[in-house]
Amino acid sequence: MNLQDLKEAAARGRPCWRFCVAPMMDWTDRHCRQLHRLLSQHARLYTEMVTTGALLHGDVAKHLAFDPVEHPVALQLGGSEPEDLARAAKLGLAWGYDEINLNCGCPSDRVQRGAFGACLMREPRLVADCFKAMTDAVSIPVTIKHRLGLGREQDLGMLTDFVGTLHRAGCKHFIVHARNAWLEGLSPKDNREVPPLRYQAVYDLAGQFPDSIFVLNGGLSDHHQALDAMKSLGGVMIGRAAYQRPALLADVDQIWFDTTAPNEASPLFDRLVCALENYRSYMMRQMALGVPLGSMTRHTLGLFQGLPGARILRRDLSDQHALRTQGIGWFDASLARFLTVQRTAAT
Repeated sequence: MNLQDLKEAAARGRPCWRFCVAPMMDWTDRHCRQLHRLLSQHARLYTEMVTTGALLHGDVAKHLAFDPVEHPVALQLGGSEPEDLARAAKLGLAWGYDEINLNCGCPSDRVQRGAFGACLMREPRLVADCFKAMTDAVSIPVTIKHRLGLGREQDLGMLTDFVGTLHRAGCKHFIVHARNAWLEGLSPKDNREVPPLRYQAVYDLAGQFPDSIFVLNGGLSDHHQALDAMKSLGGVMIGRAAYQRPALLADVDQIWFDTTAPNEASPLFDRLVCALENYRSYMMRQMALGVPLGSMTRHTLGLFQGLPGARILRRDLSDQHALRTQGIGWFDASLARFLTVQRTAAT
């Protein structure tokens, strides 16, 4: 989708996947997404993976509640039972999500024991049944996130069969982590780094299914690299780089969506401080509801990475004892000290 197509899609209210922030366990909770939305109005955000069991037998509000400012935001589900996934998708629709995404890429042992995640690539017909059940249940897009294959095998037969089976079932949107998943011998962290990236396989796949949207995920760390890697695909998805260096998101709207917010002309540092001040207001509201301050400040730790005093600010905002005992006053004092360092460095 080129920039003109993007503008036309936006004018018609169609969903756009040009730039997405990946679903990341223990990271992309609602507080993280709130900060990310303050940095970019248009990036497509994703929840952590939520299992069907957690929704059907647990606290639904805990898992699904979010602030309306997060739109567009997608719910990523983990599961392998069509009926359960359909029920969970209905809950996602009822809570206002813009998309339901099925995780077919997570390689962790826990997920494998639950018979979902990356191991589902071995069962394309089952995944097609899951997709059909979800699309029959909801009126919002249902998408699939998957790997290139399993193990060290470089052959793309499994991938083509997997995507082809889903395509025949009606799926036209795929988010592809451009690595294999090694289900034995690697930790989830290593599975995000060790299996080689193969972007060309994603380009070839897009060529085989030209009526579908393919979003590239894996190894993307900055805008220049992502723009170069996207080529003719429908979009990119960035994960760890966006979380660890959230300042990257402050330029998304201008670079990827050709839009300019009222403060977009301001220096990047000023925009980051403005976002953090707005996030402070959000934290105050959440603290009034009983949310621990430390569970929110943890998402800000990389915001000023590389600047003088940033390491001290990270240390201060990681001090759980001070955050519990001194509350927002500790946050304010820490930020004030950091800003003093910036003013001194500028003179």
